[in-house]
Amino acid sequence: MQKKLVIVESPAKAKTIEKFLGKDYQVLSSYGHIRDLKAKEFSVDIEHDYTPQYVIPADKRKVVAELKKASAGAEEVLLASDEDREGEAIAWHLAETLGLEPEKTQRIVFHEITKNAILHALNHPRSININLVNAQQARRVLDRMVGFEVSPILWRKVKPALSAGRVQSVAVRLLVEREREIQQFVSEASYRVTAHFLLSDGQTLLKTELNRRLKNREEARDFLQFCRTAEFVVDDISTKPFRKSPPPPFTTSTLQQEAARKLGFSVSQTMIVAQRLYESGCITYMRTDSLNLSDLALGASRETITGTYGEKYYRFRKYQTKSKGAQEAHEAIRPTDMSAPEIHGSVQDKKLYDLIYKRTLACQMADAELERTTITIGIGGKKEKFTATGEVIQFDGFLHVYMESVDEDAEKEQENGLLPPVALNETPGLSEMTAVERFTQRPPRYTEATLVRRLEELGIGRPSTYAPTIQTIQNREYVVRGDRPGKERTYGILALKDGQITSADKTEVVGADRNKLLPTDIGIVVNDFLVDYFPDVMDYNFTASVEKEFDAIAEGELAWTRALDKFYKFFHPIVEATSAVKTVHKVGERQVGIDPQSGEPVFVKIGRYGPIAQIGQGSPDNKDAPKPRFASLMKGQSIETITLEETLKLFDLPRSAGEFEGDEITVGLGRFGPYIRFRDKFISIPKTLNPHTISDEEAIRLIREKRAREAERIIKQFEEEPGLEVLNGRYGAYIACQGVNYRIPKDMKPDELTLEACRKIIELSPTKTGKSRKTGKRNEKGAVSK
Repeated sequence: MQKKLVIVESPAKAKTIEKFLGKDYQVLSSYGHIRDLKAKEFSVDIEHDYTPQYVIPADKRKVVAELKKASAGAEEVLLASDEDREGEAIAWHLAETLGLEPEKTQRIVFHEITKNAILHALNHPRSININLVNAQQARRVLDRMVGFEVSPILWRKVKPALSAGRVQSVAVRLLVEREREIQQFVSEASYRVTAHFLLSDGQTLLKTELNRRLKNREEARDFLQFCRTAEFVVDDISTKPFRKSPPPPFTTSTLQQEAARKLGFSVSQTMIVAQRLYESGCITYMRTDSLNLSDLALGASRETITGTYGEKYYRFRKYQTKSKGAQEAHEAIRPTDMSAPEIHGSVQDKKLYDLIYKRTLACQMADAELERTTITIGIGGKKEKFTATGEVIQFDGFLHVYMESVDEDAEKEQENGLLPPVALNETPGLSEMTAVERFTQRPPRYTEATLVRRLEELGIGRPSTYAPTIQTIQNREYVVRGDRPGKERTYGILALKDGQITSADKTEVVGADRNKLLPTDIGIVVNDFLVDYFPDVMDYNFTASVEKEFDAIAEGELAWTRALDKFYKFFHPIVEATSAVKTVHKVGERQVGIDPQSGEPVFVKIGRYGPIAQIGQGSPDNKDAPKPRFASLMKGQSIETITLEETLKLFDLPRSAGEFEGDEITVGLGRFGPYIRFRDKFISIPKTLNPHTISDEEAIRLIREKRAREAERIIKQFEEEPGLEVLNGRYGAYIACQGVNYRIPKDMKPDELTLEACRKIIELSPTKTGKSRKTGKRNEKGAVSK
């Protein structure tokens, strides 16, 4: 008997769906897209209405063959890929590639993988939505145009193997502009004054703050001097009730942001875990910009809230989607079963599910009711006031379940809690007053989560593109996720106690960053080039307007080929004009000054292996002219900010660090960082040591440590065949011969292997072609010698 064939895009999804369907159904996976544009060709026929030239990748041919065979013998084919543009395109490619007959092919969609949702989808099939397909095709083709036309220009103007992307390049621009804002930021100082007042009971202290900042140390000293003999009186006590409302249910971007703040997840990690939860039937579809919740979910939330916390904790809420062009799915991200506060799974699965569950529950709960009390203390003869503010929760409402986090760089409200009882017109005594120098804060660097929020605010990208965009710019090494050390800063403190004013200076470390997105030198140079030569393509409003056109295509309001034609006719002439431009200096090259010894100019620029410094230019017409000298920049240095003094110091390397066992120790700087060279060995210098100051004792210690590690690694060597060794590796012992590794059978002891036994293992091992890999040793300049 013929079965009905259900095709989904992932095996995990297939496994979950199979549990809900009977023996009349067969569920298979396409493992994602089965067709795409050719990897190394333009694959868009401009002359014939921008027709994409799709191919089946080699690794998908077996899957396609199996699906063809299964579909040919099926009574009906149900295409059950995700209901977003990408999922609709997968369904269309399946129908086209497998040659499915329209009369026996249906499209089914669902937002959650539960039995009810699957059965409902089976009872309400539809045809493929070609508008959604065309919106996906338009994005794919337009991105291919940008990548294939701009990347070759970058290879010629900047360095080989670079690439450009429409959304990715704009994301890098945000990071570069923020980095420059930070570099140009000038901090302004002021003095923050706090005072502790002793209340009438003679024991209770009330902490207050002056309602304005004082401009400088002199003004702060004068103010404290006045307060030595001033009288203080409680001028006002005001109490105001206020409410806090819960945040709406999660969309893709808010889930990514909150998971980063609360759980420390990266954006891609959040999406991987969310995908797992969706495919196992725990949550609804995770790529969405909708705030809508189904009637079923709203009813289930009410039952859970009233049953667990009582009727007063419940409040019905219907959220409106603010995101223009919301199209990825019709519901917010929520649990599929609101009666299940916990799930089985990995620690990460449980943590993310708990976050989603509590957020969904909270959005249907009552407001939190709070009371804010403000006490104002006047200063006799001064218009300034000291204030103290406290908040008390009268009814916790949704806060009983969930409190939204804020970004670490956001200004946090001072939490004073309950204030002590104070009487109006009371005259408290001054216990202590302190004026501390504070500084305006520079703009914060982006985290992955705050970059997603900014992209969403600008209308750039969609739920399905945020994580891939951020991953891509890191993979291309335009951006790194890393730390920045802080700088030491001196600040002043004035204190008034027992009628005496004391003054002191203290130091603090400011500006340290952890786990932030930092543009690399290559990212900065590429960004500057694209902004100079492709200003419209790099414009935030232009990128957002392209997204709106994709939305219009998805709604059937715009022909996708018309949108592509408009873009290409505007974009291609810019590419041709830029390609023809000849520049005197290499893109990104900066002269930092003149070498005082040679009188030659000193440059920094992007070299083949990254940022480098150069002294002199050389002359192709004069063979006797001195050749330019090169040095790699050290980690943490940037071609944007490095000084002449720092640049010249790079040329102090390589240098001698003394002798050991009768041979010289050399310290150098290569493309992989600073190193020690001793005989034919290279030893990396750790971050804790400076290559310019490392002593001979420290160098010898590193050499000995390297020898000890190598001795532990080598199990056996053979004089008759030096190229063959038995070694200890990460996953156990193995045989290494002529650059190829061979497994040792489990029944053999590595330390007892003879040369003949090793040769036999190699002979019986499957032929190893391995990956083509260029290897070699570093020379003093860090280049690779063959």
